[in-house]
Amino acid sequence: MMAPTASDLSVALRSRLHQLEAHLGNVLRGKAEVVRFSLVGLLSRGHLLIEDVPGVGKTTLANALARAVDSRFRRIQFTADMLPGDVLGVTVFNAQTQEFEFKPGAIFTNFLLADEINRATPKTQSALLEAMNEQQISIDGRSYPLTRPFMVIATQNPIEHHGTYPLPESQLDRFLMRIRIGYPDPASEREILRRRSSDLTTAPPALLNQAEILELQQTVEHVIVDDSLVDYLLAVVEKTRAHDSLSLGVSPRGAQALYRAAQALALLEGRAFVTPDDIKRLAVPVLAHRVALHSRASSSQRSSAAAERLIAEILTSTAVPL
Repeated sequence: MMAPTASDLSVALRSRLHQLEAHLGNVLRGKAEVVRFSLVGLLSRGHLLIEDVPGVGKTTLANALARAVDSRFRRIQFTADMLPGDVLGVTVFNAQTQEFEFKPGAIFTNFLLADEINRATPKTQSALLEAMNEQQISIDGRSYPLTRPFMVIATQNPIEHHGTYPLPESQLDRFLMRIRIGYPDPASEREILRRRSSDLTTAPPALLNQAEILELQQTVEHVIVDDSLVDYLLAVVEKTRAHDSLSLGVSPRGAQALYRAAQALALLEGRAFVTPDDIKRLAVPVLAHRVALHSRASSSQRSSAAAERLIAEILTSTAVPL
């Protein structure tokens, strides 16, 4: 059986996908681009890092996205005293059977909300690496596959806040995108103040199920990307590797992430093909957290905002295919 293409999607499935986007837009007022990018992460089999100051809706968005899909959902509040076993699970001895048994941790789910991930120690943060890259975990010499779809939605406050542990490059590279929500505009904040708390927890039941998510993810892979756009994407990536201000450029995994994300964005916008604008819109959230500025730069210059500006500059200096 051939995989469905973007033009093969049923009207009903497209409608439910748009309903999901509308629901998320209602939960997170005035942030249509953030909502769309979160769905891009889901459809391209990626993981999402939401970085911003407290109180702007990071956890609210992650909760709403996970709960609007008919699948399993778990939330972990990361703290400095958390251990890897709290995430992955542990092997314990059963006195009745005289055998060791594996007790699965919170990671055995479809959607894992890793709340304030940078408040856990690096040892605990690294427990997610294999799961995010290979969709399995290994404990005591045995591997345990995770169910699909599997998505980690992590939130973090900026690293300069007290009591946090910055995510290392290897961990950041596992996230398809890093996005920020930002403060709402005055009109949206007025609506936030007016609505009842129950409006945040009430979601239409089963907007999409697991099988439909898997179908959409498979369909994304068949969105057409012209050779000229592949060359354009690679030109942007190559410039990060040769840039004088960068000690670390975008990895091949990062190039693949931008390719998949562009396909997912095209599907969300009802197209069976990628355009240069898809790549330009996604380059900053997909690539900026994968580069590192030289150590000679000041601390402010090494900030994530500086990396985002640099990616934006590279985009402006790269010729767009006609």
